[in-house]
Amino acid sequence: MCSIMGYCGRGAAFDAFQEGFQRTVSRGPDDSRIVDTGNGLLGFHRLSIMGLTPSGMQPFELDGSYVVCNGEIYGFEKLKKQFSGKYTFRSDSDCELLLPMYREYGTDMFAMLDAEFACILYDGETGEFIAARDPIGIRPLYYGYDGKGVLILASEAKNLVGLVDRILPFPPGHYYKNGAFVCYCDIAKTETVCRDDLETVCRNIREKLIRGVEKRLVADAKVGFLLSGGLDSSLVCAIAARKSDAPIRTFAIGMSEDAIDLKYARQVADYIHSDHREVIITRQDVLAALEPVVYLLGTFDITTIRASIGMYLVCKAIHEQTDIRVLLTGEISDELFGYKYTDFAPDAAAFQKEAEKRLRELHMYDVLRADRCISVNSLEARVPFGDLDFVRYVMSVDPELKLNRYGKGKYLLRHAFEEGDYLPKEILWREKAAFSDAVGHSMVDDLKQYAEEYYTDAEFAAGCQKYSHARPFTKESLLYRELFEKYYPGQGEMIADFWMPNKAWRGCDVNDPSARVLSNYGDSGK
Repeated sequence: MCSIMGYCGRGAAFDAFQEGFQRTVSRGPDDSRIVDTGNGLLGFHRLSIMGLTPSGMQPFELDGSYVVCNGEIYGFEKLKKQFSGKYTFRSDSDCELLLPMYREYGTDMFAMLDAEFACILYDGETGEFIAARDPIGIRPLYYGYDGKGVLILASEAKNLVGLVDRILPFPPGHYYKNGAFVCYCDIAKTETVCRDDLETVCRNIREKLIRGVEKRLVADAKVGFLLSGGLDSSLVCAIAARKSDAPIRTFAIGMSEDAIDLKYARQVADYIHSDHREVIITRQDVLAALEPVVYLLGTFDITTIRASIGMYLVCKAIHEQTDIRVLLTGEISDELFGYKYTDFAPDAAAFQKEAEKRLRELHMYDVLRADRCISVNSLEARVPFGDLDFVRYVMSVDPELKLNRYGKGKYLLRHAFEEGDYLPKEILWREKAAFSDAVGHSMVDDLKQYAEEYYTDAEFAAGCQKYSHARPFTKESLLYRELFEKYYPGQGEMIADFWMPNKAWRGCDVNDPSARVLSNYGDSGK
């Protein structure tokens, strides 16, 4: 996955910078380097994915300018050919393109990239630092200012603990230059509504998702797939299986007692003829993983923590037991096509507004979960549903079509793949089960029970009063907040709030984020 860090000014305390940077060495265990630009420091931990030779090591340098990038630039081979007459490339790395592109286009280049990335660039001519992050925030970046007012940037919040007073997420779709954040792409904003008819919309969805998966199969390292048995990951795996010469390698996880999705994942794996492995976990595994998961995530959000435990443990098994280095996942589909709770949206405008909000906040929730659980295990995440062309199109589709008027959530996505026998019909049309619940209802129940027993009612009431921002409202949420504060003291504003259904909608005023508490959950957990 790689890890980057930058001290954007003179007078850095090198030892403190290095200590903070080492906290994310698991993101890039293959090689590490810190470069003094003469006006600040740039650090890079490398996970070799594209261009596996030493020449692909960062920071890259061009006439006194430097760049570090945790990213994946799609179609970079074509871009390299375009620049080859003017620039000499020394590696097969995609990110080596960034300095020539910056030389030619300046900060306009960020809007030109088909990429998921976070980068820090030092301009040797002006002596200034520029940073940027992809429009969805698939690749992480955080920032803060030290006691001297110098900007420090890093892949994860844990890099910055103790170095800055206040840690905040770098806003997705922005670049930083001359002391200000500039929005170069608001991916959630739609300029014009797409009025394509239903069949045209579904055909475009199918074609664009297939292209999004194809792009993400290109790697010089081994690729695997997380397969929950739900619609989203199953579609990614089914598309990849058709595009691969050999059987793809799929992985599923579930509780020993009641893993809802293991049987469906197995059914999909048999159907697409994948090389499939299952990871079985127990209550003891879940509780033992809780505190490490809160630390690696840097969040107190209930949904994110619940869903991360299974993902972290399956990725840990993949890291320890296989040679895979890249994992494709099914995140971001829900924000585009709807959750169980968006069935309660009062109208199309409300549905679209909610989708925009969720897409803008994704970097604090599901995208954060996928990045941390995968990267802490020295793997790289790739998210086909986050393909920029795909996201732009789906967000532009008339929300009247996206409302659940069909008696089935995510109808557009399901109907898009109804032809072609990509999946068994019972998988294609099966109701969604929330990831944390699908690992096994008992996992969530175990966590809630543990929290209930951890605090007395009086301790719970007193504990909640300690917080004004995102105040805990259950014993489980208080437990997570106090674990968070242990490692990130006073940094709660990194997370906007708890991920919850829209309480303003009838049927959504609940105090638990699980879809299980909604009246329309129905057969999702069977």
